[in-house]
Amino acid sequence: MVTLSACGSSGSSGSSGSTGGSGGGSKTVTLVSHDSWAVSKSVLADFEKQSGYTVKVLKDGDAGQAVNKAILTKDNPQGDVFFGVDNTLLSRALDNGLFQSYRPKDYDTVASRYRADEAEHRVTPIDTGDICVNYDKKYFADHKLTPPVGFDDLVKPAYKNLLVTENAATSSPGLGFLLGTAAEYGDGGWQDYWKKLKANGVKVVDGWEQAYDQEFSGSAGGRKAGGDRPLVVSYASSPPAEVIYADPRPKTAPTGVAQGTCFRQIEYAGLLGNARNTEGGKALLDFLLTEKFQQDMPLNMFVYPVRESAEVPADFVEYGPQAKDPETMAPDRIAANRDQWVKSWTSLVLK
Repeated sequence: MVTLSACGSSGSSGSSGSTGGSGGGSKTVTLVSHDSWAVSKSVLADFEKQSGYTVKVLKDGDAGQAVNKAILTKDNPQGDVFFGVDNTLLSRALDNGLFQSYRPKDYDTVASRYRADEAEHRVTPIDTGDICVNYDKKYFADHKLTPPVGFDDLVKPAYKNLLVTENAATSSPGLGFLLGTAAEYGDGGWQDYWKKLKANGVKVVDGWEQAYDQEFSGSAGGRKAGGDRPLVVSYASSPPAEVIYADPRPKTAPTGVAQGTCFRQIEYAGLLGNARNTEGGKALLDFLLTEKFQQDMPLNMFVYPVRESAEVPADFVEYGPQAKDPETMAPDRIAANRDQWVKSWTSLVLK
């Protein structure tokens, strides 16, 4: 997911008189998430006022890292609700018994194409987005080079040493990009594709923030950090962030999206199996599906809502439209192949 660190809300928020932790009877409910969690203060304050709960947010790194840590600590969880497990890692979380069953009040408002685990309701869809290669428009204009459109372009000599991606073993967008290539080239072709990509100078870093905010020449953070890679695996909704948070604000986004490289991502939240404050956790999950929260997400976490009635801001639609024909993969195929694919990818690309 795409956001700027300044937008995140970490630590506790709400009334200063609330009790700490998330023990039984506590009025504090703890949300565990990846680093890109963000919500408008006024929206969160309304929930806290109406529910009587104070929300504490614990951010735990990239989505892949956060999921793995949640599984390791499931017997004594850090919080009550986990947000940010996506369709690439969902089966791992479910198979490890991370969540308990709960069907939020507004579940029927979720578009059917985003739903999962409906027999047990251990997870609730919250948002969706597309993992795609982004490009630095200025670089390609200055070098009189046409930006890539699809996966095939990325292995061409013209794009040698231009792409940075995230580690598929530790990063959700990195894994999504790997799954996108598996969907495009099939079981027998994706490894040959990555051999070509490696030979063409792809750079691999641990997580999204390093790739996008440090290595990518097209982002505000990357320009400041001296990033020299004009191609990065990020999101179709990344360009709006480069417009909305820029000062002065540009008329057009400085970055673009290679539409033929996209993989559809869906993010879920769930009530942790050993949550101490289950009632607070249920109230928080209800809140995540409200129209107010769903409409607040696009300009905070740069994702699309899953609630069908939620309106998306015009700026977000203009600068970050959803991919028209993203790669997708059935959850059972991801579950059956993910770990072996990641193992093969690690051996092929990192060694």
